[in-house]
Amino acid sequence: MSDLKKMYFSIVKDPFPREINITVGDQELCYKKVTWELEGEEKGLRYGENPDQPAALYKLHQGRLELGGIRFRSPKNSVLSCLGRENIIQSGKHPGKINLTDVDNGINILQYLTDRPAAVILKHNNPCGASWSKESIFDALKKAYYSDRIAAFGGTVVVNRPIDKECAEFLNSVYIEVIAAPDYEEGSVDILKQRKNLRIFKLPKLGDLKFLLEEPYLDIKSLVDGGIIVQFSFRNKIISPDAFLPAEATKDGKTIVARKPTPKEAEDLLFAWAVEAGVTSNSIIFAKDGTTVSIGTGEQDRVGCVDLTIYKAYIKYADRISYKEHNLSYYELKQKAKSDPKYKEIFDDIMDRTKKDRAGLPGSVMVSDGFFPFRDGVDLAIEQGIVAIAQPGGSLNDYEVIEAVNQAVPQVAMVFTGQRSFKH
Repeated sequence: MSDLKKMYFSIVKDPFPREINITVGDQELCYKKVTWELEGEEKGLRYGENPDQPAALYKLHQGRLELGGIRFRSPKNSVLSCLGRENIIQSGKHPGKINLTDVDNGINILQYLTDRPAAVILKHNNPCGASWSKESIFDALKKAYYSDRIAAFGGTVVVNRPIDKECAEFLNSVYIEVIAAPDYEEGSVDILKQRKNLRIFKLPKLGDLKFLLEEPYLDIKSLVDGGIIVQFSFRNKIISPDAFLPAEATKDGKTIVARKPTPKEAEDLLFAWAVEAGVTSNSIIFAKDGTTVSIGTGEQDRVGCVDLTIYKAYIKYADRISYKEHNLSYYELKQKAKSDPKYKEIFDDIMDRTKKDRAGLPGSVMVSDGFFPFRDGVDLAIEQGIVAIAQPGGSLNDYEVIEAVNQAVPQVAMVFTGQRSFKH
């Protein structure tokens, strides 16, 4: 069985050509393969999503689409695909597809959070924790990590400000696989390099990603039969609090309007909606004070996703207490409690405190990437102390959904985004 480990160290030969050209109508895009000189060898991507899948990274080298009067991004706007040898501070086990797509989704989220130091930690192409801070990048990084310490294990960290020694010391104390930052302050790389397998990327454009908001890119999805679907990339319309729309609906000649969020609530909704752009649909996010509290991903029904996100919030809250007070994860403590009365008492106490605090959810906001088809998901969130909600709107039952927030005591705020944020 030990031979099974070899699959993760066996590099699959890359058979892909140096150049790929795509013709779109009468326009042509030229892509060039990206490789690096590492350990005396020319290397491309380690492998694809799994070790037995060859893969290659290409950057747009020449060409720029214009479709429907909209100009697409040009080659000069590359952030990650232009990753050169000089940008790989340490290659560790040199990067594979998953490492780069996680960094890419971090960029996708951070493009909407440029005004403050912000950090996103990702696993399996979904954020497990995100935060932005008025104080420092270290504050954002620490809060993003502890919003879901369990999921962050072995994750990818992407930040929009230079890594300082305080950040490096923190990252060296936990297990991550990839760090991408616009720069590294003196002494920080030496600390990070103590983890020999850590992949350390320097991507200068991470420091200001606003230019990505100006133009879309060609989003290509391959089908299992070899066909493709092409679409314009998602373009977030909510880049400031005043872009939210009033939540209102009319039924039987009567119009109902939801409470407008306070400035603080609107700020948290703006942050959460930015993170939502990087979450697999259908999804729900709870956020508070510029930090994710819980992220529910990839569920098939809306109310079920709300339920899952609440459940995750409780587990993560209990884990933070357990780790802080006993240096044990929630699951380690739960296992010990099965056979040791002392640990059972500790576990029961933590769960009682978590239940009493409602996992820290009171005062949080909720965003949903799709509309609520019924009020049940909203009612569940209100029971947990959610104070404001942002969702696309447009459901046949918008009236009943708004009724749910208006009937809450105290009244819960709601706004519409006017756009859906699905990501498949």
